[in-house]
Amino acid sequence: QVQLVESGGGLVQAGGSLRLSCAASGRTFSDYAMGWFRQAPGKEREFVTGISRSGLSTGYSDSVKGRFTISRDNAGNMVYLQMNSLKPEDTAAYYCAARLTFSGTYYNSAGAYNYWGQGTQVTVSS
Repeated sequence: QVQLVESGGGLVQAGGSLRLSCAASGRTFSDYAMGWFRQAPGKEREFVTGISRSGLSTGYSDSVKGRFTISRDNAGNMVYLQMNSLKPEDTAAYYCAARLTFSGTYYNSAGAYNYWGQGTQVTVSS
């Protein structure tokens, strides 16, 4: 089992940047593919980005491609989401997720993930 704690959210102006962090504890971190999802009020939770166990494979939603970057530090049990050129439509609660896997891929479906953090709020003002 793994526990996930997100941090780094806040209020930022459009065009600005934020870096979200997700600290994992518990089982061996490198056994997990990781992902970031977000959920705005009244909307379903949506995939933002995912990263494989090794970090060699990543994927992004079309809405964030070219602006957001996911990375991980397996030695430090951390996964990061660098968000640049933020837009008001990026406003949402952002969640870190983990999936225990032997595969070398990432996952883009919320249902594929076993563990979730509590979320961190990102608000982008126009």
